[in-house]
Amino acid sequence: MKTQEIIDYNRIAEAIDYLKENFKNQPNLDEVAEKVHLSPFHFQRLFTEWAGVSPKKFLQFLSVEYAKSILKEKQATLFDTTQKTGLSSTGRLHDLFVKIEGMTPGEFKNGGENLRINYSFQSSIFGKLLIASTPKGICYLAFTEDGQASFEELKSYFPNAQFNETTDSLQQKAIACFSKERTTTEELKLHLKGTDFQLKVWNSLLKIPLGELSSYGKIASTIESPKASRAVGTAIGDNPVAFLIPCHRVIQSSGTYGQYRWGSIRKKVLIGWEAAQIVE
Repeated sequence: MKTQEIIDYNRIAEAIDYLKENFKNQPNLDEVAEKVHLSPFHFQRLFTEWAGVSPKKFLQFLSVEYAKSILKEKQATLFDTTQKTGLSSTGRLHDLFVKIEGMTPGEFKNGGENLRINYSFQSSIFGKLLIASTPKGICYLAFTEDGQASFEELKSYFPNAQFNETTDSLQQKAIACFSKERTTTEELKLHLKGTDFQLKVWNSLLKIPLGELSSYGKIASTIESPKASRAVGTAIGDNPVAFLIPCHRVIQSSGTYGQYRWGSIRKKVLIGWEAAQIVE
């Protein structure tokens, strides 16, 4: 890393620490830029390049994550949560939740209480699967060696949802993608919730053609955050829908396959299998 890059990295690290310690005061761009001795314009550009999001967006993420921890308390009200988070109104809290989490604060608090989720355990050529769907689309797909552990992870996403063990048409379409005769996922609908940055990364993964590979750096450039390779890697690791969102098609720029949430060996097998479809 060059000297200037080290200086820039340290400045952004200092800014992130400052935001984490002071987010309840909702500091503005000028305040944070002053702390790291940069102009607001230069700081905005530099922070976005390194963190993958703007300082304002990062502050919003911190606020929402803190609000989520408060809302998990049974007696917490939206007003109390707003006050403790340092936001100006419950309307502001509502808008942030909808934009970042894809749900209202109330919906987060009830943990998907009115949501019906179908799930089933299936077999594939790559191992056992747990797949789940809502009326909107596939919301979870994981290779699993421990069915109960995977089911508990699914429930952690929607703790108060109603779960029904059954195979529906959405799941059947998803499973068909594991056959040689059906290698496209274009007709499938997905029901995803995540931050703007995560959704942007996951959407870019869907654009990697069958049989081709990309790198963390290329994905970062695709979403116009060229220095956010590490953040891209984290978002890829948080992908809740294996195979259908092809995070296995992303490797290191050196050509090394790298890690995979569901096992590095499985990643190599998936890549090899898809490459074979192109040859045939």
